[in-house]
Amino acid sequence: MNLILCGMMGAGKTTVGIKLAEKTGRQWLDTDVVITQKHGKIADIFAQKGEEYFRKLETETLSAFAQEENLVLSVGGGLVLKQENVCLLKRMGKIVYLQAEKQTLISRLQQDTERPLLQGADLERKIENLLSARASVYETVADYIVTVDKKTPDEIADEILIIVDKRN
Repeated sequence: MNLILCGMMGAGKTTVGIKLAEKTGRQWLDTDVVITQKHGKIADIFAQKGEEYFRKLETETLSAFAQEENLVLSVGGGLVLKQENVCLLKRMGKIVYLQAEKQTLISRLQQDTERPLLQGADLERKIENLLSARASVYETVADYIVTVDKKTPDEIADEILIIVDKRN
């Protein structure tokens, strides 16, 4: 079984994913990292080819790992917005939504200049809009929801392991 982390950018999917992999001996993969390694910076992909093209790359990347086992998979914040991806993820393993409050996300992302959906003025409004559009999707697709506010990555990883172990 794979453990799949979804949620907003800034929720800690990468950091917690690495911790989970360390604690379980699983391989860690991050769809955004894989895409960046193969195709270059995400911001450049958005600028040159658009968001739709990037979403296609996400699906291709996810499909490449669909038969893998014992992964911790951190997925991009918008990956679960596409139903095709959700179907793949559901077959691949258990999905954990790392839920973060708006203020947590703002504090983590205020210095970030790389994320294309956050470029321009008014970070708070952009995060608010993304949360408004995505939170219910994350909740719907998730097998488990773990809040991340005021917790360390180790605490979050331990909580995930306890919840997944109890319910399986």
